[in-house]
Amino acid sequence: QVRLVESGGGLVQPGGSLRLSCAASGFTFGSALMSWYRQAPGKERELVARSSGSGGMITYADSVKGRFTISRDNANKMMYLQMNSLKPEDTAVYYCRSPNYWGQGTQVTVSS
Repeated sequence: QVRLVESGGGLVQPGGSLRLSCAASGFTFGSALMSWYRQAPGKERELVARSSGSGGMITYADSVKGRFTISRDNANKMMYLQMNSLKPEDTAVYYCRSPNYWGQGTQVTVSS
């Protein structure tokens, strides 16, 4: 069965960094389009970053370009989101997504 488990969220001050991880199992990870989404209170879930199976095609939301980096370790079925220069508006629940499944989410709070 497919499992996506996020970790690495927490409370960080503006300007700080966090690294989110997504551990995947139950499907062919290496060929799967994988994404990070986020949902802030009262807002719709939005795409943050997306990576093709090889990592050769990557897309970022305009709001995170230059600050966030998506990466993946296909051998270990892991995906990461390195988040730098965090802003209060980055506060949200961050979700890992495979083509048909969602993780449970991890809370990221940016506040002084």
